[in-house]
Amino acid sequence: MARSKSKGSNLLPLILLLLFVAVLAVIGYVVYTIVQDVSKNTRAKMERKHIAFTKDGMKVQVREMQDEQYKDRTQSVLVNMWNHTKFPAYKSRLWDMSGEKEANQGVEKRKP
Repeated sequence: MARSKSKGSNLLPLILLLLFVAVLAVIGYVVYTIVQDVSKNTRAKMERKHIAFTKDGMKVQVREMQDEQYKDRTQSVLVNMWNHTKFPAYKSRLWDMSGEKEANQGVEKRKP
């Protein structure tokens, strides 16, 4: 009887080891499938926004824009920036940035 007990006690650590490895394998498989699913969904969302991931890196597709549209948008941005900018020390010979007309050219304004 002592022999059969020793054979059973030798198998118990092996069974526990195999069970532990099986649990780790199942957890690893579940994590792997979750990561693959998230990767697939993220890739699909990014492709809808014209961004593609390749082996070389990330490629961004640019929407085609006509040259005239590009120039119009650029000009619009520059005009908006100019209109919203204040130059405190800037005085032009052509116009006054404060909005007042230069009716009195050559007349120096005095501050009280």
